[in-house]
Amino acid sequence: MANTKAYAATTPDSGLAPYAIDRRELRTDDVAIEIDYCGVCHSDLHTVENDWGGSKYPVIPGHEIVGRVTAVGPDVKGYKEGDLVGVGCMVDSCRTCSACESGLEQYCDEGSTMTYGSLDRHDGTVTHGGYSERIVVGERFVVRVPEKLDPAAAAPILCAGITTYSPLKYFNVGKGHKVGVLGMGGLGHMGVKFAKALGAEVTIFTRSEAKVAEAKKQGADHVIISTDEAQMKAAANSFDFLLDTIPVAHDLNPYLKCLKHDGTHILVGLLTPVEPALQAGLLVTKRRVIAGSLIGGMPETQEVLDFCAEHDITCDIEMLDIRNINEAYERMKKGDVKYRFVIDMKTLKQS
Repeated sequence: MANTKAYAATTPDSGLAPYAIDRRELRTDDVAIEIDYCGVCHSDLHTVENDWGGSKYPVIPGHEIVGRVTAVGPDVKGYKEGDLVGVGCMVDSCRTCSACESGLEQYCDEGSTMTYGSLDRHDGTVTHGGYSERIVVGERFVVRVPEKLDPAAAAPILCAGITTYSPLKYFNVGKGHKVGVLGMGGLGHMGVKFAKALGAEVTIFTRSEAKVAEAKKQGADHVIISTDEAQMKAAANSFDFLLDTIPVAHDLNPYLKCLKHDGTHILVGLLTPVEPALQAGLLVTKRRVIAGSLIGGMPETQEVLDFCAEHDITCDIEMLDIRNINEAYERMKKGDVKYRFVIDMKTLKQS
């Protein structure tokens, strides 16, 4: 699989440009996939520009991958040529720790091997993601995409979808619960759809009056303008759960006041220090909890795809020619996408 076309960044400020890579020959448990679509995650942008530090160049991003199987290794039992499949944020783990044995590979004690920017556990090479023609992945980390789903719109389910679905399932969100979703981006709009499908009453928190109509369109029962002190005060002690998808530092304290006693504030977007400081009294006096959640394991990733097929849920997307990827990154910085770019890989073959 030599000379696979891809797009890569070679330095933090190089932008993305055509690049050729070598995909490995099939190992016994490998699945080879011709990529049809790849979602563009904000994590791609952060990694390309080394915002979190530690990026290994060249960086070939992409962990929301949908395509067709072209070949399988001799030990593969679950897939055959022509199957519609997906690859998400992980491509390997230790497979033996308690987390892995529980199907929670994202919490692997040794650290998961991510789809791009990680070291392959077998040969030490750096993994490369889905901004490419094809990929080779171990069977355990491949999922089946239901044919009922639009494959392009299904791609972001492999990151934005599972990231919001997993904590809602873990905390048994369902009928009778009041859920607030903080943020209306790629994660937030999926969180609304899942919480509604699970039976909860859903409220979007947004800073912008301009997003009220869009929030209702996405299925939110209510909208709270978080900069409106009167609206926030009226929401005090109202919510069972808050699903916080905001990816930048923000003040958690006003939101904590909106939780009932025993309410849970779930962080899925923030990876940097919490600023300003938390008022611990808001937790102690109401036994409130701040929790975090990271994507989902492989069984749950398959579950969310099947759930989406059952409930007719997909991500709202804008199709992208890969030759416009740098412009798309600039738009992402401005929040100018509703709600996920998805690359049509036919445009890579044309580049």
